[in-house]
Amino acid sequence: MTGVPELALVALAGGLGAASRFLLDTLVARHNRWSTPLGTVAVNVTACFLLGLLTGWGATHPGYGDAAAVLGVGFLGGYSTFSTASVEGARLLLVGRGAVALAHALGMLVVCLAAAAAGIAAGSA
Repeated sequence: MTGVPELALVALAGGLGAASRFLLDTLVARHNRWSTPLGTVAVNVTACFLLGLLTGWGATHPGYGDAAAVLGVGFLGGYSTFSTASVEGARLLLVGRGAVALAHALGMLVVCLAAAAAGIAAGSA
């Protein structure tokens, strides 16, 4: 996958992923009773699970590299948001909520790794 049509598909999928991230984050924020960035956590956990699922599936179904790139790099690349999670953790730290910032960062890492592993296992089955 290196041509202009493939690049356009990745870009379109990335835009759809970003829009999906915005919608889920907004929905979670609307129902969030705590002053923590749970929307970003929900987005990143689902992104890790879905990318793991796609990775596991791709390992057992060779020949679908273009579709995996569009979905993985495009949609899930636009959907997931490591940079936002990092900025949210830094903001918590800067307002004196160090324990919450640390729990946010470490918790997201652990849960996202578990989600990715579960996705890979499910996709490989």
